[in-house]
Amino acid sequence: MGRKIFTEEHDIFRQTFKKFLANEIVPHIEEWEEAGIIPREAWKKMGNYGYLCPWVDEKYGGSGVGYEYSVIITEELFYAGANSFWTHLHSDVVVPYIATFGSEAQKEKWLPGCVTGDVIAAVAMTEPGAGSDLSAIRTTAVRQGDEYIINGQKTFISNGLLSDVVIVAAKTDAKANPPHKGISLILVEKDAPGFSRGRKLEKMGFRAQDTAELIFEDCRVPVTNILGEEGKGFYYLMQKLEPERLCACIIAQAAAEAMLEMTIKYTKERMIFGKPISSFQNNTFKIVDMATEIDMGRTYVDDLIADYLQHIDITKRVSMGKAWFGDMVNRVAYNCLQLHGGYGYMEEYAICRYYRDVRVITIFAGATEVMKSIVGKMMGL
Repeated sequence: MGRKIFTEEHDIFRQTFKKFLANEIVPHIEEWEEAGIIPREAWKKMGNYGYLCPWVDEKYGGSGVGYEYSVIITEELFYAGANSFWTHLHSDVVVPYIATFGSEAQKEKWLPGCVTGDVIAAVAMTEPGAGSDLSAIRTTAVRQGDEYIINGQKTFISNGLLSDVVIVAAKTDAKANPPHKGISLILVEKDAPGFSRGRKLEKMGFRAQDTAELIFEDCRVPVTNILGEEGKGFYYLMQKLEPERLCACIIAQAAAEAMLEMTIKYTKERMIFGKPISSFQNNTFKIVDMATEIDMGRTYVDDLIADYLQHIDITKRVSMGKAWFGDMVNRVAYNCLQLHGGYGYMEEYAICRYYRDVRVITIFAGATEVMKSIVGKMMGL
């Protein structure tokens, strides 16, 4: 285990949240995966119990508690197999933009609903022609009087269909040099004229997590919807990528732990040639190797979380971690499915879903190759 993060109070919260998941979420996972979306009622339930944005200040309806509670919620969702319920994206990636950069009026308008689940938030950066290179986005926001007129298209937007408010990265100065200096963040409400949702994207994994295209055709929003200062959007995005990558590390670690646990149980019970699968030396060694990697991962991720809680800069190590955890969890998924044999390929076994779900961890929040490039630059390579 890594540095101690959780107190007895946190442990009590974890047990309470586990019971909530067992009663309210786990029984519905299969139907949500089949439907390809998680209903708003589930978000509302999470909000009613205080499980959305628990860090939000009490004056906006939150609990005002530490990031430790967010970590517990994210871990337990993945331990329970509710992999597609991306409350972490809403709670710990998107809503903090409003809390950090928003005006008092914006905070008062949006934060209470984000806590209760009445408002689901999304961030729209990626475009059909711009992913890792954010400076290449083509969506524009041109000011006309008291409004911005937004034109462009976004893709791969998580919570894209359900979202009530979307933080849109757009160029308010198309001639800025360098280009990233022209990017601003603008809050677009679901009923803004000229804003529409494209198709729901069918993904390999995380099937119940709604991912969509967003379309802006002369979309009109008031200039008061600018988040922070005009032209500072790129810097705001860079600032918030650190917690997003930390989330990715936490998810990967939790998923790896869950897969190992289910695989050890299966291989101890499943007999072949008169003895448990786990007892064959090759399989024993595979399981031990995975357990070792996962134990090392737990130490590393706990260390990242502890430093993050103390406001220590983790940019370099979280980028290293994001690259390593993405590869590690996919190695674990491969070996765990293999140890399940033919049953591992069947949807009725959880390992099948985990195998599909974790594949994208090497891609979202900055691809593995991008992470290594960032670390390389920081090392002066």
